[in-house]
Amino acid sequence: MTTSQPRDPAADATPLPEPEEPVFLPPAPRHRWGFGAFLLVEAVLLATAAFVSVLVGDTGPGPLPMRVVLLGTMLPTMIAAGVAVLITYVRGNGPVLDLKIEWRWADVKTGFRYGCVGLVFTTLAAYLWTRLVGDANATSAISALVEDRRMSVSAAVVMFVYLWLLGPICEEIIYRGLLWGAAEQLQWRSERWGRVAAFLLSTAVFAASHLEPLRTTLLLVIAVPIGLARLVTGRLPASIVAHQVNNFLPALTILLGALGVASF
Repeated sequence: MTTSQPRDPAADATPLPEPEEPVFLPPAPRHRWGFGAFLLVEAVLLATAAFVSVLVGDTGPGPLPMRVVLLGTMLPTMIAAGVAVLITYVRGNGPVLDLKIEWRWADVKTGFRYGCVGLVFTTLAAYLWTRLVGDANATSAISALVEDRRMSVSAAVVMFVYLWLLGPICEEIIYRGLLWGAAEQLQWRSERWGRVAAFLLSTAVFAASHLEPLRTTLLLVIAVPIGLARLVTGRLPASIVAHQVNNFLPALTILLGALGVASF
């Protein structure tokens, strides 16, 4: 009679895989542009706006022509944003790396939340501002342009789409993209301090660059939640979405007013 030997549990165990070597991704290369690039883009923006105003000339009474909508309100900012993107190709690594234009649905949700919160605060701030300084001094330059002016349906829709969707993309590329990247490029004590400095600087410059001194304080209120979306996510699409959400109601107001549907 034979006695069976006990089985060794270790013999039946599945061998563990060899641990993988850690993969260290190289850091993204630093771009070779700074505040000079931003100043160039701002100069292009101002020069284009001045040239377009001369080109458009006096629109006179009556409905606002399509050329004013296309040239006077859209072209300068679009050209400036295009120059900003071109700079990232010529002196950097392209807009995806340099301007942090990496689309993620999580950033869309974050931007939407900050945009909604900002819209509430902006509406409240605009109400208080008009009570303090009056409706005329609280009106934006574009609102003043289209005030009491009718438009064709096509011109009003084009302006609405620009103010709501396209304009925020262009402005974010310039301020929370190019200017933000220039501020972060400086030698700060830590990466965190660089982001905070970029947030504060871009918020202040965004408000001042509209060249509407009486509305600068109100523009600061508008800019803070937009900048926070960029600060929290570290990427530009969040601030773009927050900016678009914030612009929706003002753009809709201008659309309805220009069409004569409602008076505000």
